[in-house]
Parts: sequence; C-alpha cells; structure tokens
Amino acid sequence: MYGYGQPMDGGAAQQQYAPPQQPMAGGVGGYGQQPPLYPEPSPPSLADAVRAFTTGQMSAEDFQQIFATSKVYCPRGDTPGFLALHNTQQPVIPMFSSLKELRRYAGKESKYFVITGAEVIDLLPTGYGFVLDMEGEHRMVFDAKAVEQMVDFAMRRMYG
Repeated sequence: MYGYGQPMDGGAAQQQYAPPQQPMAGGVGGYGQQPPLYPEPSPPSLADAVRAFTTGQMSAEDFQQIFATSKVYCPRGDTPGFLALHNTQQPVIPMFSSLKELRRYAGKESKYFVITGAEVIDLLPTGYGFVLDMEGEHRMVFDAKAVEQMVDFAMRRMYG
C-alpha cells in the first residue's frame, strides 16, 4: 500500500516546484527564521569584565565567574607550560583577554596557547600570580594570595 497522496501507478510521481521562502523584510534572521523577540543577553567578554571590574562596576565574584568560562591567551616558549616573569616582586605569568592584547605585548609572530580561566586557576603553579592584559588600559595583577582566594572561591562554588 502506498502512503497517503502518493500515486498508485508505481511510476514516477509528478514533481511540483516549491519556491523558497522569501527573506523577511530587512533581511534579519536566517533562511525562514525570525529573530527572537527578546534575545538572550550574552555574557560580557573577558575584556569587558576586566574593564568593569577595574572601574568598580563589577564584583569580584561576578568577575571570577566570567573569568572561569572565558578564553585566556598565554604566551608560550619552546617547552610546554606558562612563561613566567621573575623580575617582579613575586613571580607572575602574563595572560591576555584577547589575541589582540597578547599581540600588543608579545608581537605579531609570538607563540601562544589558549585555555579557560578555570584551567588557569587549576594549573597555575603554587606561589605564582598572573597579570591580565599587561599592556592594556585596564591591567589587572593577581598576586599569589589573590590566586589562592580564587581557588578557594572556585572550590566553594563547586563543592559547596
């Protein structure tokens, strides 16, 4: 038995041309899709969070939540691991909120790797801090004690 509306002669069915849907007025949205009336707000970028935190418009907890899920760009050498600066009061590791910020510091041809902020907190050697956007307008320095506090905050969030 044939499906509903199919010819029963066993031969080729007649084909009908169905014209594609016309894009919506203004061309917004993809093929046949309407944009949502109230789009979900996207979280701020790490660069936006750095700016908001350094100007006092964001709490430390909110910053850390954004930092944990953001991409962090780290310069690298020929061997695996973080590059550290030891000519500071405490050793720190330069990190950047964007490739543009990293290039401003290390040059266009520099090598780098990308990890999340949560991985930074997990992998950072004990006793080291980090500097975020060293050459940027809103440079942030996290000493080793601040990093320990970030680890404690992450553990409380994760395990209660």
